[in-house]
Amino acid sequence: MIKKKICMVGVFAVGKTSLVQRFVKSLFSDKYLTTVGVKIDKKSLRIGEEVVDLMLWDLQGEDEFQSLQVSYLRGSSGYFLVADGTREWTLDRAMTLQQKVQQTVGDLPFMLLINKADLSESWEIDEKRLSELVETGWSIMRTSARTGQGVEEAFNALAIKMLEAQK
Repeated sequence: MIKKKICMVGVFAVGKTSLVQRFVKSLFSDKYLTTVGVKIDKKSLRIGEEVVDLMLWDLQGEDEFQSLQVSYLRGSSGYFLVADGTREWTLDRAMTLQQKVQQTVGDLPFMLLINKADLSESWEIDEKRLSELVETGWSIMRTSARTGQGVEEAFNALAIKMLEAQK
């Protein structure tokens, strides 16, 4: 069995906790719960012949009072940057956080999740901006913790990227 640590990184209220809960327990709640520090969950996946134990570190969202606790990143095999499609500034912060994570742990596999795909009619993030990031090598997926859209696929895709990176 292979164990991999994944960190969920982003500002407050982008849906990091909801994405983890949707993936681990197939649940969604409209009730907003602030993560204090870090919350750790676990789920196993089968990728080809391998069983991969994912340790999911849901990190407290960054805001004007709290900054990313870089010590939580140590030992990570990969991470998700999470932005809220209905708040463009969360993408700007995700890009800044990506630089901070890279400075702390180096080049690890990561994916940008643009969450709240179920609210796409209210999105502020435009396709051109996402296309430019893809052109620079970023992997981006649209997800919805509410409906489950793209959630399983995102975790599977990152697990595959992490397995390929260890070869």
